[in-house]
Amino acid sequence: MSRSHRLFDLMQVLRRHRGTVSGEVLAREVGVSLRTIRRDIATLQALGADIKGEPGIGYILRPGFLLPPLSFTAEEIHALAAGAQWVSRQTDDGLAHAMQNAIAKIDAVLPSEMRRALDDNALYISRQSEDTGLDLGRVRQALREQRKMHVVYREENGTMLEQTIWPIMLGFVESRWFIAAWCESLDDFLRFRADWIVKVEFLDEYYLGNRRQLVKEWHTRETHPCNRREES
Repeated sequence: MSRSHRLFDLMQVLRRHRGTVSGEVLAREVGVSLRTIRRDIATLQALGADIKGEPGIGYILRPGFLLPPLSFTAEEIHALAAGAQWVSRQTDDGLAHAMQNAIAKIDAVLPSEMRRALDDNALYISRQSEDTGLDLGRVRQALREQRKMHVVYREENGTMLEQTIWPIMLGFVESRWFIAAWCESLDDFLRFRADWIVKVEFLDEYYLGNRRQLVKEWHTRETHPCNRREES
């Protein structure tokens, strides 16, 4: 591996760790010695990277510094192409359009041999088989803005459940869209199959707390109480 590529990889590892990361961890992930990491950190600092820390304590990269871009590998291009297909064919129109714009920007700066990899049709991602009838773009907006939703939901036994929920995550599991949410009346997390939501109203009211923290609380529940009402 060239030194320039190693410095780039080190920057990527530092970006991935949002908090302080030890030199030992950096050395293991980059695949070099701790001594080399210390020299490379000093080099990046000299180039202008705002890296705080010192040996024995750890390092953290402050935002705002970019190394000159390096070319993608063929595997990275194939991964981008597969991801673009999936987003374009499995999500809502807004996200699909954003992905197409992103791929166009990447294509514009790629050398000709890499463009062929981006256009390679060796991978195929099928289109979503069922239309949920739910505006997933509006759901994503509600997630970003932490706005409440009022839903009428058909359970597996045909019972209609009406809830005001705090949407915290939109997931795609086994070819189905789900919304994870906190339900006000049940005072608990539930998970809803999007295609079983009969009616939805996107409310102007914001919910309290931090959505990301709510997602963490949901994930830490071993048995996921929401599974009591998860529909398969």
